[in-house]
Amino acid sequence: MKELIEYIAKAIVNNPDKVLVTEERNDERVFLKLQVDEEDMGRVIGKQGRVAQSMRTLLRVLAAKQGIRVDLDIV
Repeated sequence: MKELIEYIAKAIVNNPDKVLVTEERNDERVFLKLQVDEEDMGRVIGKQGRVAQSMRTLLRVLAAKQGIRVDLDIV
């Protein structure tokens, strides 16, 4: 899951080397934190949050197949 978010984020930002995704796991939940350059924050969030929501939707589908829950925070 971490690799998926990292791949998507690096594809849409201007500074892909400043993309950092950290992952923390609980018993049945995964917390992902996405950090990007301040200039690229708008690209990652998208108009009305559509890009961020799409990434969260993809994560939910992937997590459902594995039987876990996932949260994505963009910092």
